[in-house]
Amino acid sequence: MRSVVGTVLRAPVAARTWREVGYAVTGAVLAVPTFALALLGLVFSALSLLTIGLPLLTGVLVLARLTVRYFRGPARLFLGWSWPNPPPVRRGGSGPVRWAAAVLTDASGWKALAYCFARLPLMAAAGYLGGVLIVGGLLGITSPAWMHRFPQDPPWGGPWGLAAQGLAALLVFPWYFRLIVWLDRRLVGALLEPGPERARIAALEASRAALRADAAALLRRVERDLHDGTQARLVALGVALSRIERRAGEPELRTMVAQAQGAVVEALTELRDIVRGIHPPALDAGLSTAIETLAARSAVPVDVHVDLPRRPTPDMESALYFSAAELLTNVAKHAGSSRIRLDLRALGGVLRLTVTDDGRGGAVPGSKGTGLAGLARRAESLDGALRVDSPPGGPTTITVELPCEW
Repeated sequence: MRSVVGTVLRAPVAARTWREVGYAVTGAVLAVPTFALALLGLVFSALSLLTIGLPLLTGVLVLARLTVRYFRGPARLFLGWSWPNPPPVRRGGSGPVRWAAAVLTDASGWKALAYCFARLPLMAAAGYLGGVLIVGGLLGITSPAWMHRFPQDPPWGGPWGLAAQGLAALLVFPWYFRLIVWLDRRLVGALLEPGPERARIAALEASRAALRADAAALLRRVERDLHDGTQARLVALGVALSRIERRAGEPELRTMVAQAQGAVVEALTELRDIVRGIHPPALDAGLSTAIETLAARSAVPVDVHVDLPRRPTPDMESALYFSAAELLTNVAKHAGSSRIRLDLRALGGVLRLTVTDDGRGGAVPGSKGTGLAGLARRAESLDGALRVDSPPGGPTTITVELPCEW
């Protein structure tokens, strides 16, 4: 009982109380523009019945998804709350129409918009009634010091009655703010945080991304060890064999040394192919440079266009590089083409690699010897897709799309 009384008496001056007050006041101010966004969402939802509001509603939902981070900042600053970003929009294909359809049917955007609508009334109530309790409580508790200046009859039981009411208000306001913050936390959990299934999917995706990053780092270490260790020792062995060959007098011994040298050269060639397959050295200078290097080495002239705002992750770079290399090789071997266009760009949350040739066409994803099935599996392992458009007589357009958050 004594601890409960102590908690109640300490609540008005507790740090937690004033953090919650700061959160509520800041939240009321920051909720004004998002409430306006929610109103626009209502208007555009009505206009979408006439289809003219669909593009505008799509834009509103994209902005609503961004408010998840906007609201998280003050929550983390004042209360230590945090929650993940909404999962990426999953679309069934490429193009602006399918992207807009995916945004309009994504639950995360609608939930964020609902929170934008509910937050301002909640925080405004917290700010208004909480302010009345604090200011009224301070005025009431200090009323014995200033009430005698007013000649009229004091209301509500005189100065000491006002002081008792002010004390009650000051003891109540912390719990009022805790109620508001508790309600807001429930709204955040229902509308901004992903549900159990979404959270599990996000955790699995994060785990898979971490495994991919670890695998890429491991392959890079293997590549460095092979390049700096094994390859260097083979080169040293070849030099030693050359010295032995020059000093050997017997023809049979010279023949054996020459054969050993040939074996070393073959081993070095195989080792370089393995290292190049693990991590192409051209990627050290960036994906754009690596793609241009591939195009310069192609047997068929290639027009290259690369537009990337920043470097993708290493696993994305590797996948796109090997896809481009395989596609250029396929064109040179099978298409009978005189010109290739390679286009790599970022569109929204997707990295899109497109290779177009003017060859004979007729490419099929499962065609034997083309490697397209392997490219499709590589893209699918990164939640991407490979599409082939190759009518008989050409032209052939092969597109690789990989999701990527910038």
